[in-house]
Amino acid sequence: MEKHILIVTTTHDFLWKFERDNVDLLQRMGYVVHYAANLNEPAYRSDEARFQEMGVWAHHIDIARSPFLFAQNKRALRQLLWLVHRFRIQAIHCHTPVGGVLGRLAGRLCEGQRPVVMYTAHGFHFYKGAPVFNWLTYYQVERLLARDTDVLIVINEEDYQAARHFRLRKGGRLYKIPGVGLDTEVFRPLSETMRNDLRARLGLQTKDFFLVSVGELNENKNQVVVLKALEKLRQEEADGFSYRYGICGDGFLRKKMERWIEERKMQDTVTLYGFCPNVAEVLGCADAAVFPSKREGLGMAGLEALAMGIPVIAADNRGTREYMQDGKNGFVCHSGDVDGFVRGIRAVKSLDEERRRQMKEQCLRSVEAFGLEHAHQVMRRIYLDVDGRIEPSSYGTAYQSQHYHGGV
Repeated sequence: MEKHILIVTTTHDFLWKFERDNVDLLQRMGYVVHYAANLNEPAYRSDEARFQEMGVWAHHIDIARSPFLFAQNKRALRQLLWLVHRFRIQAIHCHTPVGGVLGRLAGRLCEGQRPVVMYTAHGFHFYKGAPVFNWLTYYQVERLLARDTDVLIVINEEDYQAARHFRLRKGGRLYKIPGVGLDTEVFRPLSETMRNDLRARLGLQTKDFFLVSVGELNENKNQVVVLKALEKLRQEEADGFSYRYGICGDGFLRKKMERWIEERKMQDTVTLYGFCPNVAEVLGCADAAVFPSKREGLGMAGLEALAMGIPVIAADNRGTREYMQDGKNGFVCHSGDVDGFVRGIRAVKSLDEERRRQMKEQCLRSVEAFGLEHAHQVMRRIYLDVDGRIEPSSYGTAYQSQHYHGGV
């Protein structure tokens, strides 16, 4: 007899980015791990080989990122219900707003033994300062679906305080975790020799002040505010302009951003690296990281930069408030404040050697609570909680140990 758990998200790359360690933990606990997502999104990459490498059973469902694509998401819900029935799923762990809705509805609607339902909110779409529409829709949906949630997991204090007012399913529990865990073996300061070598490979000169952002090219990640700040710096420092900006990430705004850069003749200043499997190498070359997101649940990109000893110029949001200290490990401003980003960039560039050393030490100290080991301990405790809720009578029949890919 086997234990089967289903992880539900919207896009196929989520598992590799955020759930690798949880998959390993679940497998060591004896679970067969299934993954349901839209395997066609994002279209610019595929993770099929990685699913096989991880020993995960991947299933395509027609889930859409937008909750308002009702027909597509209704079809995805039917597909989820089929998967729960076909593989006798004992637990569902859902992520992302739409994945959270469909995963919990599947738990409510499935026939027979109800699976234990977990939901990790990587940042509620309602938050302080959010549009009224978000409170009228997303807040109400989360409040109602909390009744079908056995375990609710949040990653920042603001969301934790909001979730305390939800009524979970009888016996349900609320947890706050330090994100998915920061791998400090990968994200750590580079030696001066390695840094210089990598900067040379990127075509950077000694005089270049290199800024790096990591994140998908979309409206929320807000890289355009950095482009506007650089445009202003170029106008004000025409004779001594020495800034370079690299963006690691891809997305639907790429074409628009390329046009913006070309129209302003900033091709020599801005480089779009696209999807970067070696993001730590690029990030480690930076003099400062820029993290301008309008909204973040936590923001691993900011933490990863800090772990490499790189000061961060960040937008103020509930995620960055978990670790940013203005003037200590970087500088903080409003997400739409172009002048604020200009001041932050100039402030980091003007640091003397001693002040830069102090800020580097503060960067490293500020990420200590977010390490993998601590995150693993918390998630193991949560999964043991879930494991204890599963009735032994619900265990499924062993299936042939092979990967299952494809639509339903």
